[in-house]
Amino acid sequence: MVDAARGAAESQEQPPAATTPAAQGPDDALPPAPAGSPASTDDAAPAGDVAPAGGPEHLGRPLPEGVRHRVVGIAADALGGLPAAELPVSLRQYAKFTPARRAKYAATALAAALEADPAFRVRIADRLRLGQPDLVKALEAGSVPGAADPMDVAAAAYLLRPTGWARLVTEAGEQVERAGAEGAAAEAARLVEKLQEELAELRTQSRADLDRHRADSEGVRREAESLRKKVRTLESDTRRAQAEARKVQAELAEVRAAAAVEHGTAEAEARRLRHRIAELETALEAGRRSAREGRSVEDMRLRLLLDTVLQSAQGLQRELALPVAQIHPADLVDAVAPASASPHDVARRALAEDDPALLDQLLAIPQVHLVVDGYNVTKTGYPTLPLEQQRIRLLGGLAMLAQRTQAEVTCVFDGQDLDVPVILAPPRGVRVRFSRTGETADELIRRLVRAEPQGRPVVVVSTDKEVADGVKKAGARPVASLLLLKRLARP
Repeated sequence: MVDAARGAAESQEQPPAATTPAAQGPDDALPPAPAGSPASTDDAAPAGDVAPAGGPEHLGRPLPEGVRHRVVGIAADALGGLPAAELPVSLRQYAKFTPARRAKYAATALAAALEADPAFRVRIADRLRLGQPDLVKALEAGSVPGAADPMDVAAAAYLLRPTGWARLVTEAGEQVERAGAEGAAAEAARLVEKLQEELAELRTQSRADLDRHRADSEGVRREAESLRKKVRTLESDTRRAQAEARKVQAELAEVRAAAAVEHGTAEAEARRLRHRIAELETALEAGRRSAREGRSVEDMRLRLLLDTVLQSAQGLQRELALPVAQIHPADLVDAVAPASASPHDVARRALAEDDPALLDQLLAIPQVHLVVDGYNVTKTGYPTLPLEQQRIRLLGGLAMLAQRTQAEVTCVFDGQDLDVPVILAPPRGVRVRFSRTGETADELIRRLVRAEPQGRPVVVVSTDKEVADGVKKAGARPVASLLLLKRLARP
């Protein structure tokens, strides 16, 4: 009693020491109670010490691991049945978890709340009293059931805090440690015995294997000796075969070299012949094409000139209403006959240069070719329109004129400044051409006139004096752009 009183006095004079939690991952030991809390009197003391009667009891060592797990499991099961208002703030976020998840993720928070909050511990104890009434009654009566699990007894004592609860918790921890040590020793003894038996079996098996290996090695040695003899024989045969193979390879290399030389000579000769044949075929094709193109162009020009002469004669006969030619005696008299009128003179007869009827008469000449300086006409008649609209309007009028007169119509546009060709669908009966890069429309018109055979009537529509003078020298009939515009404006 004196020692107990002295221990109680010392515990009152010295501040309580914080219990060091064991590092166990998420399931750490119970943290110490905060200073000033209702449970601050249950702080650590020397192991196994219990306060005198009437004083608070406390553990002298950390809560045993098994007891702590059991206490946390009981609190996790009971947490879901408590109202949220009665729960500590740190545990309210875990209230909707399942008991297993609360025991896993809220173990530290539950242990801290049980140690620091006596009211929460009392609520958990009340839940335990409903679940295990017999064990709770026995502990409150001061007796421990003999058949009860020490862990259940220690967990219930920790929650209920009856008289002597610290001793029950400490004894349960020591009992578990002793049981663990005894189990480990027994397991170690069983393991040593098992290893000794396995070692004896391995020794016996090793001796049997050694004898078998010795017998096998003797057989292998004899077989290896026989194989060595065969290998020596095979090596001799291989050397002879290799010598024969080298000789054959040398002869084969000589034959291949000679064949390669002959093949190269033959290929060179074949290439020379193929090249010569290709040259001859090219020259022959070029000659045929030149002859065909020359004949085709000359035939076309001759036929066109002949058609022009014939249709001009027929037109003059209709225009002049000439009677059928008959030979009379007077026709044999030597005299000066009047000159015949040309188609151009007939077209100019009694008509002004700006009269649209002049263009009608010119287009009525058989096989006449009308060449139009496109932009010269459009910029004279409707210069405010975009170029595309100018082309469409002019080509539409020329198509109708070609359909009425049956004349050959070619419209020329300036294309020397174009980066890409113009996308255009020419109307029926009108040939549309753009000058090449670096060439003006005037030059293209002069080339078109020079391409026609001598004697064919060609009418060029352009206000450009240089173009008119150039085509007139080539035998064409120039007319002003205004004349064409008036003719197109007429229905």
